[in-house]
Amino acid sequence: MKKFKRHNSIPRKKTVTHHQFLIRARKNDMKVSIFGNNGSASQRVATALKTGLTAAGIEIDSLNPDIVVTVGGDGTLLSAFHHYSDRLDKIRFVGIHTGHLGFYTDWRDYEVQDLIDSLVEDNGQSVSYPLLTIEVEYADGTHSDQTLALNESTIKKVSGTMVADVYIKGELFESFRGDGLCISTPTGSTAYNKSVGGAVINPRFNAIQMAEIASINNRVFRTLGSPLIIPADEWIRIEPAKSTDNVLMCDQLSIEGRPIKAINYQIARQRISFAEYRHTHFWQRVETSFIGRERP
Repeated sequence: MKKFKRHNSIPRKKTVTHHQFLIRARKNDMKVSIFGNNGSASQRVATALKTGLTAAGIEIDSLNPDIVVTVGGDGTLLSAFHHYSDRLDKIRFVGIHTGHLGFYTDWRDYEVQDLIDSLVEDNGQSVSYPLLTIEVEYADGTHSDQTLALNESTIKKVSGTMVADVYIKGELFESFRGDGLCISTPTGSTAYNKSVGGAVINPRFNAIQMAEIASINNRVFRTLGSPLIIPADEWIRIEPAKSTDNVLMCDQLSIEGRPIKAINYQIARQRISFAEYRHTHFWQRVETSFIGRERP
């Protein structure tokens, strides 16, 4: 954890000339992708950002970027994450939000020039978060699928009660009956996981969480009824009693209409990295998003 240094006075910000701006940008040799949504506000900000980056001598490259700047909200950032999921070891993300405060987005739409200044001064600083790896096995014998999730994955029935055996590290833990199960990352613990009663986990913990969605508990059927925190060297396997009529969600992506034999979940080897220009502390994000108290 970084310690904050106490300063007796506030240093004056140095004025950077346009010539110095271009020299630093070329020295960094940075390539930036602008990933926005179709909203008018996001399109306006994306256009201003592109103009400013070009003037600063920073190359726009959507195929092989070093930094991906998303313009929109958390949904836009999730889309960008999946779009560039095969390049996570080579890129960092930065988010500009154009509506309500986003959990992953540190910059406001009126701070485009400040972000450009930070990109020009970039020295590779970053913070990384854990991801969830998901392997889906199919009952028809076809090849399994693998994907990543930044927030969570859920498994539910199209209709009726879902029945599934839950294994932890290869051993049967419980037979679940209810609406479904949600497996989330630490950063995703503040999303759907929180709404179904899961715990909020600091992303410094390299762990995943399983939360039950409306489980059935009576004299006949029993589940733990509490969220589970699983460390990095363990894994979760869910085997639905019926392979059909299941809906599997991985962030915004879904698998429907295919017979699911089992889903395996574990902390991924890959991590997502964000450019740490002024990356907001996790608990400050939580407080701002869910409590919103007025600061003195």
